[in-house]
Amino acid sequence: MSRAAGRVGYDELATLKLVALDGALDGRTAVTCAALADRLDASTQTASRRLQRLENAEYLEREMTGDGQLVAVTDSGRRALQREYADYRRLFEGAAGVELSGTVTSGMGEGRHYISLSGYMRQFRERLGYEPFEGTLNVELDDESVRDRARMDALEPVDIDGWEDDERTYGPAFCWPATVEVEADTGRHGTAHVIAPERTHHGEDQLELIAPDRLRDELRLEDGDRLTVHVSE
Repeated sequence: MSRAAGRVGYDELATLKLVALDGALDGRTAVTCAALADRLDASTQTASRRLQRLENAEYLEREMTGDGQLVAVTDSGRRALQREYADYRRLFEGAAGVELSGTVTSGMGEGRHYISLSGYMRQFRERLGYEPFEGTLNVELDDESVRDRARMDALEPVDIDGWEDDERTYGPAFCWPATVEVEADTGRHGTAHVIAPERTHHGEDQLELIAPDRLRDELRLEDGDRLTVHVSE
């Protein structure tokens, strides 16, 4: 997950919202630039340019037809709208966290290697206030939590800077304070962080957590156990 600025502006996001309201969030829907321009109070050329920019940013998929075009919001576009939704929730409801649920799963072992690297470990000590256990707890998110995960982008993370040594360059990451609650009532751990490398092999359905202690031991967790992660800022 990247916190990089979006590749489209507010005008394009407003256009994305309109086509999503017309059904493009659930599948392909017919759109004409003339009709869209009327709703945007803009010219036909402006409406066309906005759709093109959304397609270039991979927020929309388009198929041209004889009398217009069929458009569909992509997963990236859906996440952009979810971030807008999260921002408005914060505006009217105040700072709010995100609850994500899923099951414990075994990772690929990459977390142990990267967490232990000196360039990251130094920043963890300085910015998180602790030296994490050299490994991550991996959680496979439920379908609803996969959708809710985009709301984390509305929460301010702790930035972990990229760095390099004599051999290679290592990318940045982002951390959000989290409390881990086990559904089987085996415990609750309040000192943890969700960690999201800017570049990762995991999909949106995978969540990684770090903590001062090995969470599997502290909470007596095994693969398949269900838990809820309360993410804040």
